[in-house]
Amino acid sequence: MNLSQTDLKYIWHPCSQMKDYEELPPIVIKRAKGVYLYDENDKSYMDIISSWWCNLLGHCNETINESIKAQLDKLEHVIFANFTHEGAIKLAHNLSQIVPKGLCKFNFSDNGSSSVESALKMSFQYHYQTNNPQKTRFMCLDDGYHGETIGALSVGAMDLYAKIYKPMLLDSIRIESPDCYRCKYGKTRQTCDAQCFESAKVAFEKYAKTTAAIIVEPLVQGAAGMKIYPSIYLKKLRKICDETNVILIADEIATGFGRTGKMFAFNHANVSPDIMVVSKGLTGGYMPMSITITTQKIYDAFYAPYNEGKAFMHSHTYSGNPLGCAAALGVLKVLKEQDILKNANVTAKYLNENLNLALKNHKNVGEIRSIGLINAIELVANKDKKIDFNPKDRVGYQIYKKALKNGLLLRPLGNVLYFNPPLNITKDEIDEAIKLCVKSMKEILE
Repeated sequence: MNLSQTDLKYIWHPCSQMKDYEELPPIVIKRAKGVYLYDENDKSYMDIISSWWCNLLGHCNETINESIKAQLDKLEHVIFANFTHEGAIKLAHNLSQIVPKGLCKFNFSDNGSSSVESALKMSFQYHYQTNNPQKTRFMCLDDGYHGETIGALSVGAMDLYAKIYKPMLLDSIRIESPDCYRCKYGKTRQTCDAQCFESAKVAFEKYAKTTAAIIVEPLVQGAAGMKIYPSIYLKKLRKICDETNVILIADEIATGFGRTGKMFAFNHANVSPDIMVVSKGLTGGYMPMSITITTQKIYDAFYAPYNEGKAFMHSHTYSGNPLGCAAALGVLKVLKEQDILKNANVTAKYLNENLNLALKNHKNVGEIRSIGLINAIELVANKDKKIDFNPKDRVGYQIYKKALKNGLLLRPLGNVLYFNPPLNITKDEIDEAIKLCVKSMKEILE
């Protein structure tokens, strides 16, 4: 059987124009280890994007493997209403020790979009049950991305994903997002005081009375092209939410568990959200799982005799799945016992320094921005004027295809190439990835 052809006969792949697969058929991966994927012909690919950012500690991590194997013979799944199990209890307890201060209640789902839906519904119902029924709307940042279910799309602001569905979506309030590369205030990253927060102030003055919550990707707007903004923005956002009784939701699905150099992106600002959603790195890419984490104050608004109708009637079949919990416990074990964050911050500096040495002066590299091990290479047609390549030319996609031939998985976000590798990547692997990236760029751009 030709697996690639059989795939195309039956499978509709996510986030893809399937016609592209006529030229670039699906690559059949048979095994993986660490930062490497291996196809059916044993060709290797460096997975420098952690397979959609979730493979936190490399493929087939031995500690996570053993944690799941040990769980598999004991309990694979159990209804999570009125039943529980040791793995979920341990996971919630362990997470409570590391999440931002004040977050203490854990509501389990099975994917990132679902946890966002939970957060939105919690916010809406919280205000309804605390005598603020007028607070029914949501705010979000332009270029934000929070998933692709209807509620999550409604608080996303990327037309690539949402435009066609607008008749179906909630009427959310969009706030101009920070754009530090093309700052309209003329500031640099070194002189920035989040002057762009002015747009949020205007929106809050106009809409806060009817707004239930604002949701943000803290510090890194991932799907927008790894747009990185300063922590002072989160401090200002926390203050204005407190003043207007608007719930602050942190979407840490992509930024959580060390991706930004701290355990959570909000840690950089030394403030806490009211609700935080996590997924992706939570289970190291092994099992679908997400958690919506909130405060005692929000939880208490739902705590009442059953007949008062205040319960959060929201559920997912795989909530608290024991195998997912086992994977997550394995992730936390590795993070703690192997001092992953400390080591990752050393390699993060190494990665950024060497990427800059290799590419900073390239005529088509406008900026290399970074936080933690996340590095984004902004490709431009004109460096001095910061003019983009024509999207129709799909320059990032052309480099992606060339990189695959060279053995590097470098999936672009438009014309932004990015590195978001496992936290335990080695310096030798970084050197190899940079070499392959430079080679692939040269073959397309020069």
